[in-house]
Amino acid sequence: MTSDPDAAKPEEIMWQGQFVTAKRRGRWEYAGRSRGIRAAAIVAIDKEGHVLLVEQYRVPLGKRCLEIPAGLIGDHEGDEDEAPEAAAARELEEETGYRADTWETLGEFYSSPGMVSESFTLLRASDLTKVGEGGGTDSEDIRVHRVALNNLAEFVAARRAEGLAIDVRIAMLMAAGWFGDEDG
Repeated sequence: MTSDPDAAKPEEIMWQGQFVTAKRRGRWEYAGRSRGIRAAAIVAIDKEGHVLLVEQYRVPLGKRCLEIPAGLIGDHEGDEDEAPEAAAARELEEETGYRADTWETLGEFYSSPGMVSESFTLLRASDLTKVGEGGGTDSEDIRVHRVALNNLAEFVAARRAEGLAIDVRIAMLMAAGWFGDEDG
């Protein structure tokens, strides 16, 4: 139960594009994915304790961004019922050139719940094998980084100093105990 006076008000669609919908409910304005599209985000860590990160230009930010691999689920015609694991496997190989033999779903998360209704399924990929170069599709210019978890904070600081934006999901990788760095 909520005490927010706008919770029971109807949701209005202010504008809708192919991938994004601007909405209003009472005094709240927010964005969501069109057509119920969701996202899959991947924490891919190899047996040597390295995490795979991607760097790509993001138009809304006006600069390159360091991120964990991720992509949309069911965004193609006829794939509306795509499973998060299938989308994650496709995106991991497409973006990084790696395949994972083991997948673990870690849950559904929200990155900016005061402004965006989008959720993403977070998955952990392990038992990785390099099968290609990665780099994304023809319309993407993705750089792949394989970074030791015990050097991640320094790597992120260096990229930030170069002017890159940093995806908030990388912060969880720097938290002690989250992914293979039990001692912090």
